[in-house]
Amino acid sequence: MSKARPPIVIEDVYPELDCGRYPVKREVGDRLEVWADIFKDGHDLISAVVKYRERGVRRWSEVPMRHYENDRWTAGFPLTKNTRYQYTIEAWPDEFETWRAEVGKKLEAGQEVEVELLEGREIVERAYSRSKDKRLRQTLDAFDAAGYEGRLALLRSEEVRGLMREHPDRSLSTTYGRTLEVVVDRERARYGAWYEMFPRSQGTVPGRSATFREAEARLDEISWMGFDVVYLTPIHPIGRTNRKGRNNALVAGPGDPGSPYAIGSEEGGHKAVHPELGTLEDFRRFVAAAGERGMEVALDLALQCSPDHPYLREHPDWFRRRPDGTIKYAENPPKKYEDIVNVDFYCEDWEGLWREWLEVILFWVSQGVKIFRVDNPHTKPFPFWEWVIREVQERHPEVIFLSEAFTRPKVMKALAKLGFTQSYTYFTWRNTKQELTEYLTELTMDWPKEYMRPNFFANTHDILPHILQFGGRPAFMMRLVLAATLSPTYGIYSGYELCENTPRGERGTTVYYQDSEVYEYKVWDWDRPGNIKGYIRRVNEIRRENPALQELTNLSFLPAPDDNILFYGKRSGENAVFVVVNLDPYDAHDTHVQFPLWELGIGEDEPYVVEELITRREIPARGSWFWVRLDPHQNPAEIFRLRRAV
Repeated sequence: MSKARPPIVIEDVYPELDCGRYPVKREVGDRLEVWADIFKDGHDLISAVVKYRERGVRRWSEVPMRHYENDRWTAGFPLTKNTRYQYTIEAWPDEFETWRAEVGKKLEAGQEVEVELLEGREIVERAYSRSKDKRLRQTLDAFDAAGYEGRLALLRSEEVRGLMREHPDRSLSTTYGRTLEVVVDRERARYGAWYEMFPRSQGTVPGRSATFREAEARLDEISWMGFDVVYLTPIHPIGRTNRKGRNNALVAGPGDPGSPYAIGSEEGGHKAVHPELGTLEDFRRFVAAAGERGMEVALDLALQCSPDHPYLREHPDWFRRRPDGTIKYAENPPKKYEDIVNVDFYCEDWEGLWREWLEVILFWVSQGVKIFRVDNPHTKPFPFWEWVIREVQERHPEVIFLSEAFTRPKVMKALAKLGFTQSYTYFTWRNTKQELTEYLTELTMDWPKEYMRPNFFANTHDILPHILQFGGRPAFMMRLVLAATLSPTYGIYSGYELCENTPRGERGTTVYYQDSEVYEYKVWDWDRPGNIKGYIRRVNEIRRENPALQELTNLSFLPAPDDNILFYGKRSGENAVFVVVNLDPYDAHDTHVQFPLWELGIGEDEPYVVEELITRREIPARGSWFWVRLDPHQNPAEIFRLRRAV
């Protein structure tokens, strides 16, 4: 007869994503809490451990699990490195703990346990045989020399209990059937403020491209506003064939620079810099200059080509041809992108193609880029992304990938599961109290919190939301506060600070910008009247000063009777922040909101002070209900901290 199957059942392990198919995500400094249902037949007691190790390390470390309730067990381990960890669970019948429990019950009933003490000795002797621990040998000798009371005290001592825990009998242990994985990213994966810009539009001379040197001159102001990441749209040479003109015209006019997403020309492809911007050395200088100001550079990764890209000449088999022999350009009917052709990720030489894209990413990593915003990843194969992200992060675990995928919910979530560090979300389209509450509850309380880190972009170069088109400056301020305080990571596209909101066509019928810099050189007046640069700076200061705003899953929505008023709080340790926002950009609203004083240790009748952080006002208060009035033209949002009155 074959060996009996282990008697322990381990199930309902958490966190475990899709039966272990994908890893969960955490950041350096976190502690991964692991939970599981663990039980067996009969009344024997159980011991269990969480086993963990860095991926690629052979030896497991262990941390004991504790029984929580109803056969639910838990333990945690520290995540100290930017790497991938593996973890699983092992459990076994604990013969010595079972013996101790049974002896304790008999003693409580007034029974003698002489024979039971001999059984306990046998358990200790077997542990000694397994381990040859001299301390166990000494225990056995002491047992043999003692009388009844001495033996009882010895075997029930915490010292002997600790020794037995060091040398358990795992001959009937059960190991969970799957080895699970957690990706541990650096802090920037969770927390940061992004500023998107077209480097060619940072100059002062109309009709020509700015250079990296000119773009570098804007870094002081971007840093002053409090941003952590400067995200650049593609910086590569732009094709001429089928080049788009202004406002996405099918034919370019004289001097039109074309879309930077039509990558590749005789000057080079994805590893080259557009000559109008400068040289590769100029780019490295720009990256270094950003770093000196405490910012990182994120680069747009658009895996597509113009018809003039060198790849078409060097690797024609990487592209699809139509029956008439012409190249198949990109389409999203009825939209046509004739200035772009897509590679065939499943061509005959797919391995060569995939490795070339890997080399492109690694090339820019070698230039100092550790963050990539990936353009339309949902239009490329999932297996490719899973492979290439893992390949990059095995060499450079600090690299972050942001998925720009405004697509179907399950597709967006799949990209996050398979490896993308951060994700664009539907925040850009969520406006009402119900929409925001339901969506943020899903992101912070449901399974997406384990693998999907939202990056709340308030606008992008492709999306001018309707609320910004109609709501004007108040809407820009309100949406900024929502993005910056609901999510620890958020972003804006340059021009947001100027409240730029002119759409291409009638308002409300499009989300595209009029005279978009996607298709032309732009010169901006960064100090034009009505800008909100100071407001952005203050909100980012508040984020940096309050650790509660640097986390995601600590969000709680709080009572505010008016449907136009959204009220929520975040807490991290002793730091608690509360945010109230008027979702109506046109009219003022007032209502009472309720602070959870009972969570802060403040009595209902105890006086306290409400600090309004944007304006730095201080308001004396008493009781959990607090009156607010939000005028969209003056104070569309307020951010509070509470402290006891002196």
